[in-house]
Amino acid sequence: MAFLDKVKQIGRKISETGTFAETLKTRAGEKNRKIVLCEGEDKRVVEAAAACVQDGVARIVLLGNEEQIKAANPNVDLTGVEIIEPVSSPDFEEYADLLYSLRKGKGLTEMQARELAKDNTFFGALMLKRGEADGLVSGACHSTANTLRPGLQVVKTAEGASAVSSFTLLVPPFGGNKYIEDDVIFFADSGLNPTYTAEGLANMAIDTAKSAKEIAGFEPRVAMLSFSTMGSARHDNVTLVQEATRIAKEKAPDLLIDGELQFDAALVPEVAQIKAPNSPVAGRANVFIFPDLSAGNIGYKIAERLGGFQAIGPICQGFAKPINDLSRGCKSADIVCAVAVTALQAK
Repeated sequence: MAFLDKVKQIGRKISETGTFAETLKTRAGEKNRKIVLCEGEDKRVVEAAAACVQDGVARIVLLGNEEQIKAANPNVDLTGVEIIEPVSSPDFEEYADLLYSLRKGKGLTEMQARELAKDNTFFGALMLKRGEADGLVSGACHSTANTLRPGLQVVKTAEGASAVSSFTLLVPPFGGNKYIEDDVIFFADSGLNPTYTAEGLANMAIDTAKSAKEIAGFEPRVAMLSFSTMGSARHDNVTLVQEATRIAKEKAPDLLIDGELQFDAALVPEVAQIKAPNSPVAGRANVFIFPDLSAGNIGYKIAERLGGFQAIGPICQGFAKPINDLSRGCKSADIVCAVAVTALQAK
């Protein structure tokens, strides 16, 4: 049993340092961005902070009490990692004042602003707002709401963005996957919006395709997923995806997108030939748009836990500056990759 466990550990290490992940980190390093990691109390985050600096992925600001962080992680070399405890920062009062000015119209008092500014994620979001950092990653030991609320209240959405949505990058285990040509696939929405209108789903599909091209460098082939393929079933949920596909094609006529498609028809050429022989996407999709959050979130966790894929994200799109959530089941290698993606998103 011990031998088998060792083999699994080695396999995981190999999968976490595959070609795509290494390319991602190298490209991020060329940007030299400053990224805030909010959870200095989490060992995985501390290890990732050190690895990011040592590997040149990004400049790192780690939030938390420096003495406590170092005492809890004596074997982690934090040379080059900037550690800030919000309440002890010489700029704390300025941060609290900024938060008050941003939220007083919503009823926030000065005292409440001071308390909120002590929170690591709010403090990190204020760093972004002041232009003192390029991106933020949190969520290893906090909920998605805790990560995204400061983003929505402080950083806010990007100009022209219809909404904030999320996606997960899935990197196949060592040895690859015969159905994946580009070393990575994208699942959306995987972590944020529970439901979508047809127009919202179309916008999210277009946004995810743009993100995929920016981050992975490939031409996106977008599959609009359902439990039906090209009208094989009739249901309001199927109609939603059909309408979303129509809208997306109208809004982005140059985007390679098709649906509705079942997952196997979107991924497997042999199945596509039977179920959707005339589709330009079926059998070779690399961006998968799920009809709702339940399907997307369950789907990426199945791929990660049963399929051995490395899951990077959920990654957000639509903020004025990149703010990204982590799965609470993430590993330190996943956090490093999330930092790399965040650096690539930063303008």
